[in-house]
Amino acid sequence: MIALGFEGSANKIGVGVVTLDGTILSNPRYTYITPPGQGFLPRETTQHHLQHVLPLIKSTLETAGITPDEIDCLCYTKGPGMGAPLQASVEEAHCWHKSFCGTY
Repeated sequence: MIALGFEGSANKIGVGVVTLDGTILSNPRYTYITPPGQGFLPRETTQHHLQHVLPLIKSTLETAGITPDEIDCLCYTKGPGMGAPLQASVEEAHCWHKSFCGTY
């Protein structure tokens, strides 16, 4: 069994691939860095995540050496975290039309 996971609870968006025995095949991420003194605003953080998630998926699958058809299930960060960025992760999981579950 192979799972694809999305993590987007705060300023990082990550996409990872893990096997049933816990072997991590790939786990790249992008970090949203704000201008000094701005802090992390939900809308801008979500836009960052949405901008980077597709390239991350491609990179993750290439590094793991698998195709989308080989993914059995998906996981996403359910919380805690910033609401809008978390929603971006669950929406991405929905797009795959495979079984998925929220994790902490």
